[in-house]
Amino acid sequence: MVEVTNRQAEFANKEIKGILEKVVHLNRRDWSRKLDYALWTYQKTLKTPLGLSPYRLGFGKSCHFPLELEHKAYRALKQLNLHFKLAGEKLMLQLNELEELQIFSYRNANLFKERIKRWHNKHI
Repeated sequence: MVEVTNRQAEFANKEIKGILEKVVHLNRRDWSRKLDYALWTYQKTLKTPLGLSPYRLGFGKSCHFPLELEHKAYRALKQLNLHFKLAGEKLMLQLNELEELQIFSYRNANLFKERIKRWHNKHI
């Protein structure tokens, strides 16, 4: 029985393996320590078809700080008693940017599908 998949897992494993081959030393004993870095690198690198990294596509923003640091920063802002109206406006701008990012990735996905369809029809 042949299992039919879209080969996304195999492609991701191939990419991660390529990253590990570049960073692991010749004795290959330290691959387990480098695996987290390889996964992080794979998540934040730009992918051609959509023009976005998997991290940004999944979370809607570039990777910055861990949540604990963001929470401490919010608490510091609250202690300084900054204008929450301005912060709300900034949040709305960020939500608009996220919506634009979604539209951008949707259009790029459609363009990519059309390009693949044309290539497929041309070669059949």
